[in-house]
Amino acid sequence: MLEVLRRIILEVNGARNLDAALSTMVRRIRKAMRTDVCSFYLFDADLDRLVLMETIGLRTQAVGHVTLPVGEGLVGLVAQREEPLNLEDAQSHARFRYFEATGEERYSSFLGVPIIHQRRMLGVLVVQQSEKRRYDEADEAFLVTMAAQLAGVLAHALATGSLNRPTLPGGQATFTGVAASPGMAIGEAVVIAPPADLNSVPDLIPTDEEYEIERLGEAIGKVRNEIRSAGERLANRISSQELALFDVYQQMLGEAALSQEVVKRIREGQWAPGALADVVRRHVQYLERVDDDYLRERAADIRDLGRRVLAHLQEGTSATPDVYPESTILIGDEISVAMLGEVPRDRLAGLVSVRGSSTSHVAIVARAMGIPTVLGMVDLPLPRLNGNRVVLDGHRGRLFVRPGEELENRYQSMIDEERALTEVLEHEQDQPSRTPDGHDMPLMVNTGLAVDAVASLKSRIGGVGLYRTEVPFMITERFPGEQEQTRLYREQLEGFAPLPVVMRTLDIGGDKDLPYFPIDEANPFLGWRGIRVTLDHPEVLMVQLRAMLRASQGLDNLQILLPMVTNVGEVDDALRLLERAISELGEEGVAVARPRVGVMIEVPATLYQLGALAKRVDFFSVGSNDLTQYLLAVDRNNPRVAELYDACHPAVLSALARLAAESRELGVPASVCGELAGDPAGALLLMGMGFEALSMNAPSLPKVRAAVRRVTLTAAKQLVEDTLRLDCPLAVRRHLDSRMEEWQLGHLLPPKD
Repeated sequence: MLEVLRRIILEVNGARNLDAALSTMVRRIRKAMRTDVCSFYLFDADLDRLVLMETIGLRTQAVGHVTLPVGEGLVGLVAQREEPLNLEDAQSHARFRYFEATGEERYSSFLGVPIIHQRRMLGVLVVQQSEKRRYDEADEAFLVTMAAQLAGVLAHALATGSLNRPTLPGGQATFTGVAASPGMAIGEAVVIAPPADLNSVPDLIPTDEEYEIERLGEAIGKVRNEIRSAGERLANRISSQELALFDVYQQMLGEAALSQEVVKRIREGQWAPGALADVVRRHVQYLERVDDDYLRERAADIRDLGRRVLAHLQEGTSATPDVYPESTILIGDEISVAMLGEVPRDRLAGLVSVRGSSTSHVAIVARAMGIPTVLGMVDLPLPRLNGNRVVLDGHRGRLFVRPGEELENRYQSMIDEERALTEVLEHEQDQPSRTPDGHDMPLMVNTGLAVDAVASLKSRIGGVGLYRTEVPFMITERFPGEQEQTRLYREQLEGFAPLPVVMRTLDIGGDKDLPYFPIDEANPFLGWRGIRVTLDHPEVLMVQLRAMLRASQGLDNLQILLPMVTNVGEVDDALRLLERAISELGEEGVAVARPRVGVMIEVPATLYQLGALAKRVDFFSVGSNDLTQYLLAVDRNNPRVAELYDACHPAVLSALARLAAESRELGVPASVCGELAGDPAGALLLMGMGFEALSMNAPSLPKVRAAVRRVTLTAAKQLVEDTLRLDCPLAVRRHLDSRMEEWQLGHLLPPKD
């Protein structure tokens, strides 16, 4: 059954359009399960009804005409409950309803399973049989698997507008990912395709078919020459059987094979790269499902040839367009900072990436630049999105493709309100972040970029609460040397002097790999990262510590922060290296004072070792993002569980409140540098708990400052007391929203649905 399942999936994914995919699926399922009927019902949200879209076994004239509300009949019951329904005698069930147009009165047995994509019910897949039959567990598992596969096909169809039945608008599609940088944008999708990737070639209508055919011929000719030359070079080094493969390649590239099919696709309205990708994918999918081993192996050859030809077609063409739309939403499989730099800043409205996380380099840069960004957006059909109008919601991690007029107007209104609010708040940004009852709440900035990007903030902040030293490491092709690091750190320390600058030692691992130092692990967030890496490579940490100390000469504003600490032994080892670095520099005639040293509180174990840590370090800095994901056992960069990640979970808030109280008792200052500190309501909670400083991305400063200046410390403490009585994140969020509205600060919160 697994082999049958694999073949059906390949055939469905290779179908030329949605109708063909549905037709293929119901026919193959009926045959595989040896049953009489297989039907697919699609849920149309606009009609709020299930529509019979495809069937084999029921009357074909019923397709597109038979509809039923959720909850009505057996199909409606499956949709309502969102779980399989397996009946040996369907007509005896209390919810059975007969639809005369379908002719289903002949069928007794019924098995229906819901089709669900990202918690959204899209339809129902049904099999039926005339005689009474109890479908077994294997049958049910098979149909559930097929429904899961169809969910992805339907999601793509929604995005591409393939649902073109008269009763189904099928225009607007919604995709969700990880909210990486807040804000909203409306604009045109510009898809960035990586070179020679057959699965990422966008669809474009050719302006000159003959030109496309000509350059296809040139590209194929170049590949034929390459293969001929390679065969000649290897003629005396490989067997005649292996050498024959080069002849096979030449035959595949011949006029009668790939070339003619690609030309046909060009004449049907596809540019050369897209036509090539379509034809190669179709051949590969066909060869991968045949029974002959030799032919199956040829699938890899076809794919390789396709990439070679595509690489030549892409020669001299940029992965990015020459002219960008006024409001560009840049979309790609994986967007790098280099790609980001190619788009004029005044035209870049938003970013979307299939890969990436909220802590990736591009996310850090996007937040610093105030660009709405959503990453980790699975199931995104990249080739079909180019040129579409889209709405990007960086607050909730959503992308709306071809939005309806009502939705677009609503988002435009919210964007206008945000812009107006920013202008209003700008007038008080040089005012102290002091509460009405006289409590000073220092606001600091998180950075990692060039100092000139944030130096203008100097008069508005209490210092740099987190300088991510890994960012300079990410943009080089090797570990930067001591002199190079010294120069970078000196720029930061001088730029913000005399304000304190907290420099975190190299924090790689998890989802932050260096291109020249990859870390491949099954559970990277629980693996080799942060201080664990640098203590294992003291040569890297020593260079960094020496560079920091050199850079701090005469400024006295350096503070060093140790990330991902799990036990006090790691702190002891790091402090010994720091003392060694100070001693070595002294021997070289560079006299430096020992800077203040802090520990990041992000591993839950440290919450129970604060006393021991307090004897060794000068301050605590809470990394609320990692602390939250470790306390809740949720990968915050996984869009499938992103809804479970919530820094306002009562357990997280309780842990933070106890941490703040214990830090005060120990006499060790504690600050917060995670995303919770940049949320106006979260900042008030943290202030009420007693944290001594809050550090955030620069775009978050105005709203947090406005909240602090309008709420007394007494009121913030009462907010904490009331909030800690609540027992679920939803109740906490509602309570915070309610209090913010009471304080007339609702406009500082992200927009609501």
